Amino acid sequence: MSQTPNDPAGTTHQFQNFANQQQPQKSGPNTGMIVGVVAVVAVVAIVVVAVMMM
Repeated sequence: MSQTPNDPAGTTHQFQNFANQQQPQKSGPNTGMIVGVVAVVAVVAIVVVAVMMM
């Protein structure tokens, strides 16, 4: 018993269907962006406090 392999690159038509499939999009906030914004705000706050103490 031979099985046909499930290879999306087997034919041009199969490959085009595979390439055109949309990847599922994550919904919700981007955690990396939030962490970056919080870090920038913290650095700016530290600099402002340091300048005010001079």
